Amino acid sequence: MATPNYGYEKRQRELAKKQKKEEKLRAKSQRRPDDPQGDQPAGESGDGAQGTDQPSGAQGG
Repeated sequence: MATPNYGYEKRQRELAKKQKKEEKLRAKSQRRPDDPQGDQPAGESGDGAQGTDQPSGAQGG
């Protein structure tokens, strides 16, 4: 009886993991141009608070 080739199985798992990771990165990069904020969701970033402070300070004086 032949012995199991664990090295081959491990390599196949690594290749599958690498391929899945690349697909995720590819999908993420396709979404990025649509979202100007990048990783931060719109409305929840600190820009909202800064955006209200700066214009009121510049125009209010």
